[in-house]
Amino acid sequence: MTTIAELTKNQICLPPYQIAHLQHLVAEWEVLADLAFADLLLFVPSGEGQRFIVLAHIRPSNAETTYFEDPVGDSFSSAERPLVHQTWRSELPSSGEIMFKDAEEPILVSAVPVRCRQEQVAVLSLERWKRSVRRSSSFVEAVYSDLVLRFVAMISEGVFPYQAMGPVPGELMRIGDGFILCDADLKIEVISPNATSVLRRLGFYENYEGSSIRELPFQDAGVWSALRAGEPASDEFQQGDVAILLRVFPLLESSCSAGALILMRDISELRQRDRLLLSKEAAIREMHHRVKNNLQTIASLLQLQARRTSSAEAKVALCQSVRRIRSIALVHETLSGEGAGWLPFDSILVPLLRYVEEGLVNDGRINFSVTGDAGILPAEMSTPLAVVLTELLQNAVEHAFGGVGVEEWNGEKENGTSVDAIQNLIGNVTVEIERDKDRLRVAVTDDGAGFPPDFDFDADAGLGLKIARTLVESELRGEMGIDLGAPGGSVCITVSLPPEESEAELGFHRRERF
Repeated sequence: MTTIAELTKNQICLPPYQIAHLQHLVAEWEVLADLAFADLLLFVPSGEGQRFIVLAHIRPSNAETTYFEDPVGDSFSSAERPLVHQTWRSELPSSGEIMFKDAEEPILVSAVPVRCRQEQVAVLSLERWKRSVRRSSSFVEAVYSDLVLRFVAMISEGVFPYQAMGPVPGELMRIGDGFILCDADLKIEVISPNATSVLRRLGFYENYEGSSIRELPFQDAGVWSALRAGEPASDEFQQGDVAILLRVFPLLESSCSAGALILMRDISELRQRDRLLLSKEAAIREMHHRVKNNLQTIASLLQLQARRTSSAEAKVALCQSVRRIRSIALVHETLSGEGAGWLPFDSILVPLLRYVEEGLVNDGRINFSVTGDAGILPAEMSTPLAVVLTELLQNAVEHAFGGVGVEEWNGEKENGTSVDAIQNLIGNVTVEIERDKDRLRVAVTDDGAGFPPDFDFDADAGLGLKIARTLVESELRGEMGIDLGAPGGSVCITVSLPPEESEAELGFHRRERF
């Protein structure tokens, strides 16, 4: 989706503070769209002001939209948008009707100048079908109309969006959730029906209209200090199992407080879900922690068995099993801390390399390094990938530099090479990672002996390489290749990446809407 920053960078030249002002407006304007029962379009001039580009668009949540297709990025001539052009030239609000091609009826348009630091930077257009205008409206709709005029005036003066604070992250609030309107003396003028319902869920049944705002039950909420200071604020009030989100919009006239609009939303169900998710997350973390402990216990038992075994071949098999088990335990250890289905693979790869390096009696004679970043991977992909890398790293050490050095085997020979001989070797093992949108490539290379030119995988590969290929093909659904022409050893795996979770599922929140 095209953002304001991208559009202004590619088509329009605006200073950063003006771009920030427009982004802030877009983050806060959903309340105005609902109050006006209208689509909001943000126009900026292009060239000499004869064409206008739509920077952002929002639809009302309580009325029919006038735009079924997204107009963001579209360009219009001054003849196609005469009221927008008129407002831009005069720097004054204008209103009227426009008739689009193939439309059955006209659209009512109100164009408003958008100012920042006393400079006009854009035009805000409020647009709705003419048929949606009723001959008579309810009392609440009359209040909506008055609030629209007050917000439009603040936008024209450059005091909305509020500069005292940026957009408030959290739950998206709409006017239909419930609102309270108070005057400059903080006396309640209007409480919407939905706001009344919210108060009753808290156990308060009094009629507060005409009373001071201080008589409301939210005595400890920080919004009252904001009301007195005429500044925007957001707060949450909880009583028992009921949680209420409050958002204060000061109504300013000539930069002075002339009242406030308070939005109220019952978020009890959301908070209950949050508590349930936290409970489940804690249970999942505890599960991964226990699995990790069990795997470490198994690895320790196998190590004890290896020390008591006199057969060198049995020792090798047991110690290789220990390495595989510990690589899986590393994944569960990371998940016990992350508490999510997706995790940064670097948090596994770095301790994995350290473990392989510490398991060798090389006195620093073999250098391990990593280039690139695997990024965020799902847990079901991280576990087999960790085991595969363990096998490839150990294979590089075994065959590139002549043998295996494990602390338990001091002075013994493996594959005809003593531990002392390994300590005299100097070599490098590198894990190279490349990642794009839908593919991950991992190569383990070394500057050792390399593979024989006539190497045949089925006939010559050891158990470690065969385990790695099996996991790559069956669990990761990827491919593993060996470069026989490389000066050293080089094994590369390529796997497809699943679609990443949405930002909200990964713990990020975006307020900007178009």
